[in-house]
Amino acid sequence: MTYSYTIIPSPLGELTLVARDNALAAILWENDRPGRVKLGTLQRDNTHPVLQKTQAQLKEYFAGKRDRFELDLDMQGTPFQKKIWALLLTIPFGQTRSYRQLAELAGNPAASRAVGAAVGRNPVSIVTPCHRVLGSSGKLTGFAGGLDAKRTLLQLENRAAQ
Repeated sequence: MTYSYTIIPSPLGELTLVARDNALAAILWENDRPGRVKLGTLQRDNTHPVLQKTQAQLKEYFAGKRDRFELDLDMQGTPFQKKIWALLLTIPFGQTRSYRQLAELAGNPAASRAVGAAVGRNPVSIVTPCHRVLGSSGKLTGFAGGLDAKRTLLQLENRAAQ
């Protein structure tokens, strides 16, 4: 399976946008851990319509002019991962949830660690807002883009939500 990609600048460093057919498949961080998101062969395509639409919406988001994304997503993962990623999409802009809350919503309150592992493999960072998930104490915890990026995204959303 061949994926199209482009690399864009952002306030958080370079982001690699990846599409498969007519849907966004991944947003990868500049220093992303290799293999965190499993993808097929990548082919650069700066004119792919999904990638252009994603870039435009991310630009609006970073400017504080967008609080939700309107993109078709193609996230490949296990049924459990997909369930958790769907729950991430329900977290409102400017709000947060804990891993425990997500585990409870998934129907398994004892699965906080499994939820954390699924969140860590979220292929479409920012759009599928894993940055809105915190430890039970409210502390910032792991994030593929780094804790500084997570903090920045939460601050951006808090300012825009006011």
